[in-house]
Amino acid sequence: MSEIKQYLGHYSADLQAQVQSMLDAEKTAAWLLNKYPSPHSLSSEKTLYQFVQELKREYMRSAAPINKVLYDDKLHVIHNALGLHTFVSRVQGKKLKAKNEIRVAALFRHVPEPFLRMIVAHELAHLREKEHNKAFYKLCQHMAPDYHQLEFEVRVYLCHRDRFGDLWLP
Repeated sequence: MSEIKQYLGHYSADLQAQVQSMLDAEKTAAWLLNKYPSPHSLSSEKTLYQFVQELKREYMRSAAPINKVLYDDKLHVIHNALGLHTFVSRVQGKKLKAKNEIRVAALFRHVPEPFLRMIVAHELAHLREKEHNKAFYKLCQHMAPDYHQLEFEVRVYLCHRDRFGDLWLP
C-alpha cells in the first residue's frame, strides 16, 4: 500500500483502491502493455536533447534556450522527482549569463514515448511558469493534450515498478 500513497496519494480513495486491486491481482502489467506495447528509442542523451528541442521549437519558440538535457541516474532517489529543470546564473565579465538544464530521471530511458513527452512537457513548462499553478498546467496540456491522463498512468507504472520491476527494459 505504501507505493499507492507515495505516487497516488492525491487521487481519490476510489481510484487508489482500483489501482491497489489491479496491483494485488497483478493486472497492471497487462493494462500498461496493452496501451503501450513498446518503449521509445530515445535512449541516448543526444536523441533526448533533440526530442526536447523539437517540443520546445513547436510549442515554446520564444522561451529561453536550453543548454543541457540529460538522463540523471540519481534524480528519482535524491530529489524524489521524475524530472528537474535547473536555472543557473553565472557572471561572465559585466554580463549575467543564464543557463537552463533539463534532467530526466534515468528510469524514463526505457518507457513509452508518451510518458517521456509528459515529463518533458512538465519541465519545459517550468521555463515560463516556476510554480505548479493553473497557467503551468494549461501550458503542460498545450504541449501534451492528454497530460493529466499520462501523469496518472506514469504513477500507476511507478507503483507497478516498485512492486514488480520494470516493464520495458530491453
